[in-house]
Amino acid sequence: MNNLVRFGVSLDKKLLDRFDKKILRENYPTRSKAIADLITRDLVSTETEKIKGVVAGTITLVFDHHKRKLLNTLTDIQHKFHNIIISSQHVHLDHHNCLEIIVVKGKVHDVENLSSQLKTVKGVICAALNIAKAENTP
Repeated sequence: MNNLVRFGVSLDKKLLDRFDKKILRENYPTRSKAIADLITRDLVSTETEKIKGVVAGTITLVFDHHKRKLLNTLTDIQHKFHNIIISSQHVHLDHHNCLEIIVVKGKVHDVENLSSQLKTVKGVICAALNIAKAENTP
């Protein structure tokens, strides 16, 4: 980093203690690195419209595979986005529920569109999109 800036932060001691334990568990070399990662992750997730270029990420779905036509609907949607899907993994959680992890790489709009279409299918219990910049563009 060329332009390092030092700044002070006031936090409740209990909150800081919890954060320090998390930093240790995750093997961060410094608080600064952990805070920088938190800020970056928040900015990427909340300012996706500003991201230029390509993003990479995962779409995680949990769904009841017994729901009528659900698997066909999810597969049909994914086929429409075959150009941004790198890989997917399907895991059986129990007799009814499955977990699907879809690895994607493409323009942020396309990745968000795919995620939105998948998470709104009836029978999807929960869905999460995690993205990161895949290019070093400003």
